[in-house]
Amino acid sequence: MCTLGIYPYHIFPSIYTLNSKLGLEKSGVPTVQNNPNLALFGQGVLIGFVDTGIDYQHEAFLNIDGTTRLFSIWDQTIANGTPPSRFEFGAEYGKSQINLALRQENPLIVVPSIDEDGHGTMLAGIAAGNPNSQKDFSGVAPEAELVVVKLAPAKHYNRKVFGIDDTVLCYAETNIFLGIEYILSVARRLNRPVVICIGLGSSQGDHDGNDALAIYLNILSTIPRVAICIAAGNDGNTRRHYRGESVTGRTSSNFELRIGKRDKGFSMQIWQKSPSRLAIQLQSPSGEWTEPIYPGFNRCVEYSFVLEPSKVFINNIIMEEESGEQLILLRFEDASSGIWNIRVIAIDNLHSYFDAWLPSGDLISEETFFLESDPNVTISAPGNARNPLTVTAYNQTDGGILISSSRGFTSSGGIAPDIAAPGFELTCPIPNNLYGSVTGTGAAAAHSAGIVAILMEWAILRGNSTTISGRDISRLLVRGAARRNNLIYPNPIWGYGIIDLFGTFRSLT
Repeated sequence: MCTLGIYPYHIFPSIYTLNSKLGLEKSGVPTVQNNPNLALFGQGVLIGFVDTGIDYQHEAFLNIDGTTRLFSIWDQTIANGTPPSRFEFGAEYGKSQINLALRQENPLIVVPSIDEDGHGTMLAGIAAGNPNSQKDFSGVAPEAELVVVKLAPAKHYNRKVFGIDDTVLCYAETNIFLGIEYILSVARRLNRPVVICIGLGSSQGDHDGNDALAIYLNILSTIPRVAICIAAGNDGNTRRHYRGESVTGRTSSNFELRIGKRDKGFSMQIWQKSPSRLAIQLQSPSGEWTEPIYPGFNRCVEYSFVLEPSKVFINNIIMEEESGEQLILLRFEDASSGIWNIRVIAIDNLHSYFDAWLPSGDLISEETFFLESDPNVTISAPGNARNPLTVTAYNQTDGGILISSSRGFTSSGGIAPDIAAPGFELTCPIPNNLYGSVTGTGAAAAHSAGIVAILMEWAILRGNSTTISGRDISRLLVRGAARRNNLIYPNPIWGYGIIDLFGTFRSLT
């Protein structure tokens, strides 16, 4: 485990988890689609998903003649297929292969890609599924074409570094990078505008847009004809963030972490911005303290407690290379359940804030949390990036924010989320040609991705702004958002307001 003391933190891929567990009217979509001068449905636009795959046999993704609305699938988990050009693993299935499969009695013999989890199928359906009046369902952009990447789960070594069990569904940052590159390669080959929906998130990193994936998506969002929609995360009520304060004249401060019985191994991060520096001590539930661990380079301290079987690996990194800030990484092994006391020691006599984050999603149970948690600054990576559209979720039936939605701003006060979209029990396709519902910011991001595809059709395919970028579309949507008189914007909960496609078109008049 102390390999992380030999190699820099940033060379180990961050681990990402899924961000989801009636909305069209609230978003102003029917008003635009029923207007004969607009009538926009995403035609000519690609929407890409890097997720758990797709049930390509579902009626929500078939044309009237039974052919597919997918352009291609790259399944990273299949070992005996033909990878896409320039990629070295997985299997690619193009439109002709998918159509051939759909004509077979058993389509999986030809295209053996399935969505075991259902998350990718749900998001793709929300963004672009075919209308189904009997199920009271329609995707936002039902004439868009889909490009789908089924991610390979994180490998054992990636998980071991951060104390993640092999049974938990999670993904390495590197495979997400490759999935996005694949979608872009398809868009370039077809010379088509593309919207990429990211329904995953990570609580690793400094929550300020300095992680590798956020920087990459920031750049992509400035390229003409490429847009990115990102889920803000669902950590608003998980009690997995703590913000502490170093006060001038006070040498140390303590906060408490409750570790549940099921969470024997996991990691935790504490970030401190320059110029302040911190040392750290831990006290186990039995009362045993570690010695103070001071910041430095290439140092990992392995501490085995005497009074209990717990072991902790501590990296106090004075300068984490992606961000330049101090990172204290704690990795627990065979952790005792109970209350752990964490003491941060201010080395410099300066006033500053520090932030601690626990893992996102199902990487830990709900039994592990900070006793004095802070719901703010919980937007998951890469949603802290400036240029993409970062989307939080609200309950479109009662108008309130979803209590689970992560909150802004970034750790340095940057604006996130950008906008709120419907994300409560959205009707959606689920595997095996069924329909269900989904709640969360992943669903809200997919809803927004469909709206972005509609704007791209208007701007690019209809010649109104042929070089529009994702950043441009993000700014158009925040200008046209619906805002309430009793709130101050930008808002750490609502961003710049509620997404409103018709309001966006009104703002252009």
